Amino acid sequence: MKKLVVLTGAGISAESGIKTFRDSNGLWEGHDVMEVASPQGFAKNPALVLDFYNQRRAQLFEVEPNLGHTTLVDLEEHFDVHIITQNVDDLHERAGSSNILHLHGELRKIRSVKDENSSKVHTGDIHLGDLAPDGGQWRPDIVWFGEAVPNIVYAQQIVEEADILLIVGTSMVVYPAAGLIHYCGPDVPIIVVDPGKPDVNVSRVHFIQKTACEGLPEVAKELVKSSI
Repeated sequence: MKKLVVLTGAGISAESGIKTFRDSNGLWEGHDVMEVASPQGFAKNPALVLDFYNQRRAQLFEVEPNLGHTTLVDLEEHFDVHIITQNVDDLHERAGSSNILHLHGELRKIRSVKDENSSKVHTGDIHLGDLAPDGGQWRPDIVWFGEAVPNIVYAQQIVEEADILLIVGTSMVVYPAAGLIHYCGPDVPIIVVDPGKPDVNVSRVHFIQKTACEGLPEVAKELVKSSI
């Protein structure tokens, strides 16, 4: 069974109603992203940041996986599918995908400010003064701008083993995730599904300029046909 590695970004979640990380005006839900997604922003106004992510977490209860997510689940019947997602939502999990690696953390997890390895599942709000057993303030288990991306090494290893690389709903401008494309083998076909045309400076890329819900079923049909 061939290994199909899928790199997903905000575009696939946007079709479920989750706003993309950065709008065209550089704001996220009305906030400068550095105010709510950086260690500096958290140090300056932790209550604002906690409330911001409390709202993002609550929004997960209002949305559902879409056809893009479920199409990737269906592909597991024909391929060894591994999803590397830049998204912090849990829509891939709820759709039923088996192998998911979150590059930028998860909204439904928290960790102590004192220990990045203290991550645990948490679905409710986080308040200023909520402390971990080590005495550190609980914070969202999200990789903010300026922080290391712990799972990038695992992601690189997964891409190196890919027989097919499928990129869905990402602009390919945020590093280090954007650099993952360079870890796949020279003969590995690369398919990009996005209504725009992400900055993918690699030959042998096949662009499908459609949304995930529109383009993925088409791609899946062709992939399955080629695998028979």
